[in-house]
Parts: sequence; structure tokens; C-alpha cells
Amino acid sequence: MSDDPIDTFRQEAQDLLEQIETGLLDMAHRPGDRDLVDAVFRGLHTLKGSGAMFGFDALAAFTHHCETAFDRVRKGEVPATPELVAAVLAAQDHMRALAEGTDASDAEGEALLARLRKAVDAAAGVTVETACVPGAATWKVRFSLPADALANGTRPLPLLDELRELGDCKVTALTDQVPPLEALVPTECWLGWEVILTTAHPRSAIEDVFIFVIDEMTLEIEAPGSAPQVTQDHDAPPEALLAAVTREQAAPAPEAAPEAVEAAEVKTTRVGDTVRVPAERLDELMDRVGELVIAQSRLKQVAVSSNEPQLRAVAEEIERLASELRDTMMVVRMVPVAQLFGRFRRLIHDLARDTGKTIALSTEGEATELDKTVIERLADPLVHLIRNAADHGLETPDERMAAGKPETGHVTLAARQAGAEVIITITDDGRGVDRARVRAKAEDNGLIAPGAVLSDNELLQLIFHPGFSTAATITNLSGRGVGMDVVKRTIEGLRGAIEMKSEPGQGSQISLRIPLTLAIIDGLLVRVGPARYVIPLAAVEECVELTVEQDMRSTGRSLLTLRDRLVPFIRLRELFRTGLAPDPHQKVVVVATGQERVGLVVDQILGDHQTVIKSLSAFHDDVETFSGATILGDGGVALILDVSHLVAAGQRQDAQLRAAG
Repeated sequence: MSDDPIDTFRQEAQDLLEQIETGLLDMAHRPGDRDLVDAVFRGLHTLKGSGAMFGFDALAAFTHHCETAFDRVRKGEVPATPELVAAVLAAQDHMRALAEGTDASDAEGEALLARLRKAVDAAAGVTVETACVPGAATWKVRFSLPADALANGTRPLPLLDELRELGDCKVTALTDQVPPLEALVPTECWLGWEVILTTAHPRSAIEDVFIFVIDEMTLEIEAPGSAPQVTQDHDAPPEALLAAVTREQAAPAPEAAPEAVEAAEVKTTRVGDTVRVPAERLDELMDRVGELVIAQSRLKQVAVSSNEPQLRAVAEEIERLASELRDTMMVVRMVPVAQLFGRFRRLIHDLARDTGKTIALSTEGEATELDKTVIERLADPLVHLIRNAADHGLETPDERMAAGKPETGHVTLAARQAGAEVIITITDDGRGVDRARVRAKAEDNGLIAPGAVLSDNELLQLIFHPGFSTAATITNLSGRGVGMDVVKRTIEGLRGAIEMKSEPGQGSQISLRIPLTLAIIDGLLVRVGPARYVIPLAAVEECVELTVEQDMRSTGRSLLTLRDRLVPFIRLRELFRTGLAPDPHQKVVVVATGQERVGLVVDQILGDHQTVIKSLSAFHDDVETFSGATILGDGGVALILDVSHLVAAGQRQDAQLRAAG
């Protein structure tokens, strides 16, 4: 948590803006939901108050207009029309800019407020059910603020003014808690207030007056013939809370009318059980854990070569603790993908408006967790994929109706964990990929030779080539051939892989296979010639021995039969040009990404290894065979093999052999 109060406010403002956006997007489907209206109003009210408290006067003034509009919705004066919701969503982007301190022109703010006023005026002409209770009722309201309320910027007079706006009221100050003069602290608030209010508004309107401070104050609202509802400050002395509850239980409660207030209840706030920590500190802690894993590996190697049983026992204990610390650190960095998926509801809302299509977004597996760094780097690729699905994949409502489909197009975001990977799929029920058009475009661009024989997967993968686009015209959404190549480059930078399936007329599905974390992985340490390499253990399916007979028989054809299935393999000593003769007992490590499998021929399997991933220098950016390096226990360096590129190389080799045969 930052010591700078401005940073603290900005973090809280972002949380509030996300809550407001979620409520607005939900309201687009449930415009009459009173809970959603109240939630959006509370968020705007809190944002306005916090902004004024921390000196963000422009934000507070701008938010006040949106709050006023939703106050009319809350009171039943205007309905939450799609135009009003869209206007507040657009205004919310301006609020975010004001909160972050970025450039936000006054002219843009005035234009947004003019749009908001136009939407409110248009909505005012729509007949809605009034939220006010027929007739007037008299309420007794008693409240007191915490002692530090004035020091924290809370002022009681505006609260009383808001109560007066609801109807006729009589205010009486309660001084029974004021201490003697010699004990009085001028900055502390010991006054209470009793208000007799006659209003046609419901009880909820009275509660909303205190919405910004209700968790820190004591509030009793009593209707004639009913028990008071008590909202007690959780910091108040226990005996005060007990007395309030005792008074409520002891008072005989007459039978209340249906419209009377519900039975009294005590509302408390729970002390926060989470701590907000800057991501930089987590990254630094992860680096320290990585260094500890390296040191532990060195200690293990020393212990193995030693005859000291005590040293071996200590090494095993430290290995266990380091492994548990690593697992704990991984969990700390994990966040649910719901944080990522939630961002795209607004994107779908805007895409539907821009394309004139009716689009529905559904999500699955939101509780699946991923490393925070991975989630941040996945945001842009998913934006490209969703925009591509909305623009290229989904048809217009007329086209869908003509094809016998529902008018509404569906985009589904799903996540699930598979071993040490998370698979994220983006599915649409649109027109699917026109393979003839893809082939024609690829031939025109010189990506493939005319009439070249390609598998379906190879043809679909052309979509991710830089500069490739099948769009007939360039729009603000697509057509320039940028985006999908960025997606592939980013996913491969995460040591992930992309798979694509498409059925003409039925839709498309793109699957992203992403490792759970980028910092530390379990690896299989192997030797090829004099050098050692690490293969990510999550990609390893099995290890088998390559006999001399199999090696001689497969010369020139690099195929191995495993359980009646041909598996292509790559001799790493030839790929890495070791210049040495192979060991007599070579091993084949079968690795896989998705449905594709390939064997990697190594000289020796050294065992499992906790791998702390170190990035390669910029000089090695174009080396696709390796995804990083790690430091071994003896201080040596082992390169980490990029399985997806090796599998692709195996596929190309197998295709060449089939073509030659």
C-alpha cells in the first residue's frame, strides 16, 4: 500500500469505476433492477465524496452531474433507458481520466454532460412507476457520527440538508454524550441528532442520505408502531452495541403493517482481511525465491557428493521448505481470470454499437487462476481476438436470420486448467473461416505457392501471419492486417501456443494454451552432447529408449512407432550441431502441445529440476528454439527448450517426409 494518499485514492477510484461499469452493463439487460440502480448511485456518490476530500474538484463536479441523473432514476422520476446508460458509460471514461490525472479536456467533458442531459430529458418523457410511497409517513431518525468524523472530512450539516429535501422535518441536537469542558477535544464530534421527518419517500430514500458514512456511524430509523433499525459503528464500545440490541429486544414490538419497516437488525462491517501490496514487491519477492531455489540446487549437489548424512538431511529439509515457499509464492501471485474477463463486457457493448450487430457475451471458468503478470499480458491479445470475432466472425442480424440463426450472435470466453497450463478459448457462432478466401489471399501475398498442399491447421494458421487480412474494406475495427500477428507473438512470448478450429457457417474457436506462471517451472534436465537443456515438465508425456535398430531404421524418415501411432522425432544433436557421435543408449522425450506430439532425441536424461527462468538477451530475440535459460546447481547454464517451436519443426519435417514418400 502506498504511503501517498493520492495513490491510495486513485487505487480506490479505479475499484469504484469498475463497480460502476459492471452495474451499468448489467443494467443494460435489467433496466428495472432497483439493486443495480442503487449500486451505481452508491458508487457515483462515493466517488464524488472521495474526490472532493482528496482535492479532485474537477472529478467531484463532473461526477455530481452523473449522480444527479441516477438520483432521478433511483427516485423513479426517469427510467434507466439504454441511451442514459450509454451516456453514463461514456462519462465514466472521462471520470477515469480525471482520477488518473491524465489530459481530459473541458470541451470533452461539456460534450459528455450535454449528451447526458439529452438522455435524461428524453427519458423523462417515458412513463415509469414512481418509487415513492403513496401518501406521507412520519419517521423518527436518530444518528450520531464517530468521534473522528470531522477530522476525516465528514460534515453533518449536508446530511441534515438532504433530509430536509425529503420533506418536512424537525431537528433536535442530542448532547447527552458530550463530555465535560475540561475533557472536550475540539476536533472530535460528540453530538447526535434526532430528526422527525414527514415524507412521501420510502425508507430506502432516508437510508441513502447516509450511504457514504453508514458503515462508520450509528443510525436508527423508526416508523410509527415499529422497532428502530440500528446501524452500529463497528468501532463503538461493545457495551454500547449490546445496549442498543438489548433495548431493541426488550421493547414490545406490535404487529406491523405490511408496508411497515422490517424487523430490526444489527448491521456491522467486517474488518478487512486483505492487504493491498504493490505488484513490484511481489515481483521482487519472486526474484528472491528464485535465487533461493538456485542456492538450494547447489546445496543439493554438494550434499549428494558428500558422505555427511547430516548435510544430506539439512539439504533435503531446505529443498522441502524451498519447494513449499515456491508453491506459496505462486498462489500469492495467482488471480482469477474473472478480473480479465470482466473487462470485455464493455468492449462487447461498444462493438455491438459500432457494428450494428446484436452481440451477447458469456463467460465460463471465471474462477480459474493465472499468474498476475500473465493476465496483464493477455489483455491486448484477447481484445484483438474478440474484435476479430465481432467484426469478421459474427454476421449482421439480417444475415443471421436468413441463415436460420438467432438474431443475437454469441461470443463465449472460457477458461480451464489442464495440468500446468490454462486453456482460454474464444468461441463465436458466426460464419466461420472462408478457407478459399484465406488461400486466395495468401497466394496473392506470396505466403504460399499456388496450389500448395496444406493441412487444415496450416491453412488456418496463415491468419496469424503479419499483414494478413481477408477484410474487403478497412474499418476502425479491422482490415489493416495488424492484430492477429501481435496475438501470436505475445502468446509465444508467454511460452504458450495457439490452436484454431472453424466450421463454415457454424463459427470458430481459438484456444490459447498458457503456462500458469512465468517465473519458476518444473523441468526435465537432459544432456545433448556436452551441453545440458531443460524441457518444461508440463509438456513431457513420456520417455522411451531409442534402440540402435530403431535409430538405424529411421534414418532419413525420423518416425517412431508408439502404440500403433507414428510420432515424428527430432535428433537434437543434429539440430544443435554438436559434431559428436550419439551415446549408445539414446532416449526419446515425447512432448506435446495440444493434440500434436513430437519426440526429442537426447543423449541422457539427468532428472527433474526446479527451473528459475532467466530471459535471454535482446541479441537472441530471433532464436526461436529456446524460451530462456536457467542456472544449475554447479553454476552452469542450461537453455530452456521452446516446445511449441520444436513441435512445429517436427510437423514440418513429417510433412516433408510424407510429400517425399
